[in-house]
Amino acid sequence: MTSAPHDTRPAATRPEFSLPHTHVDTIFVDGEWVRVKGTGRNPVTDPATGEVWGSVPDGTAEDVDAAVGSAQRAFQGEWPRLTPSERAAYLLRIAEEVEKRATELSLTNTRENGSPVAESSGAAANAAGIFRYFAGLAGYLEKEDVRPFPNGGGESVVRRDPVGICALIAPWNFPINLVVIKLAPALLAGCTVVVKPASPTPLSFRVVIDAIAAAGVPAGVVNLVTGSGRLGDMLVKHPGVDKVAFTGSTPVGRKIAAACGELLRPVTLELGGKSSAIVLPDADLEAMSKVLIRSSMRNTGQTCYISTRILAPASRYDEVVEMVTATIAAGKQGDPLDPDTVFGPCATESQYRTVLDYVESALAEGARATTGGKAASLGAPMDKGYFVEPTVFADVTPAMRVSREEIFGPVITILKYNDAGGSIEEAVALANNTEFGLGGLVFGRDAEAAFAVADRMDTGSVGVNFFASNHAAPFGGRHDSGLGTEYGIEGLNAYVSYKSIHRRA
Repeated sequence: MTSAPHDTRPAATRPEFSLPHTHVDTIFVDGEWVRVKGTGRNPVTDPATGEVWGSVPDGTAEDVDAAVGSAQRAFQGEWPRLTPSERAAYLLRIAEEVEKRATELSLTNTRENGSPVAESSGAAANAAGIFRYFAGLAGYLEKEDVRPFPNGGGESVVRRDPVGICALIAPWNFPINLVVIKLAPALLAGCTVVVKPASPTPLSFRVVIDAIAAAGVPAGVVNLVTGSGRLGDMLVKHPGVDKVAFTGSTPVGRKIAAACGELLRPVTLELGGKSSAIVLPDADLEAMSKVLIRSSMRNTGQTCYISTRILAPASRYDEVVEMVTATIAAGKQGDPLDPDTVFGPCATESQYRTVLDYVESALAEGARATTGGKAASLGAPMDKGYFVEPTVFADVTPAMRVSREEIFGPVITILKYNDAGGSIEEAVALANNTEFGLGGLVFGRDAEAAFAVADRMDTGSVGVNFFASNHAAPFGGRHDSGLGTEYGIEGLNAYVSYKSIHRRA
């Protein structure tokens, strides 16, 4: 067994910097940072050191009422009555302002959830790209949509009205971009919003709020509340909310879906995944190694769509295990503030313990750790951080927990499929034998054959020899991975309400 390299530098070598948003007592309502009346606090912990370095208000029902009321007033004002092109101009200004704050955004993100700066340094550019993409769809909303009656004698003018006040509830793994993919289309459509970040990562989105304010977005169009999960529940059920968009775990998503179903409230849910990478018998393993971490252990394995379940042909199983093991073992684990770090900590102590529980279950069920397999021991100041060694498990069977359940940590499992005679039937069956359906990968030299296999996978997105999100293409899950889609025109349509006006031709 090999272990990933660890960063054991002394505390004095950690970069020194200051951030404007640390211990705060305000939320953003009616275009202003307003002091809350409640006294509850939510601490913000650096998962690399275990240090509490910030805090935010633990909001109350009164705070939620204020934020929703602000969004309602703004929805009665000019925002939904601007043309889509006018709203697009605001989105373009937001993009510019976000990019100006790239360093602050990256460092805040990294200190909140331990994402290596190599990952978080791209958050601002990606967020700006999303704002710009949706700004480019203004013409789609402005285009006159007239549809003749099939039997003649009349026509219908189809309007796309903003759905109303939207509750946008974010997860902790990508606290900026997983809000922006909701926020940008909502704003272009003419909606007003209340954003609720995940409780471990409440500070980084304040940087985006500053950018929104600097861009001159009218007061009340975007509001921010902070607090524990109960605050999200209040938002979901609030009578002033017209739509909910949530990214997070499947169990929480089920509760939100039930509440929205009872209220007949539109909801978009991007939930968990247990995605598979099918390695075809002709796969180029050297090429696969170059995209493996990005595709299968991005953000220290804390990414919803990554393919942490590798399905390798029996004829090349040992080769695949060797390549995956060597690639993961070579990735540096250490201080996420170090630009060379590939693997950081688990984002929270709770997640750290969850991942270790999965590791222990895999070993108990007979899986073989070819690298990693335990908590990581790093030097000060990270000796109290939430680090788990990047782990690869071979000899995994479909019945094992680590094969079936989403781990959301630095763990890859490698299963074997029978490829006798070049058959990939068992591989496809294994890939589809899951309750989830979010991402997936196919690796093969024959691109056409790999594409054909991707077409057979029962999942919302599949990559052929790489995986990346496309702002212009719909992204969403099947089965237990969610409802609805984000990105693309389809993501924009999630924030409109259709009206058909019938008239004589």
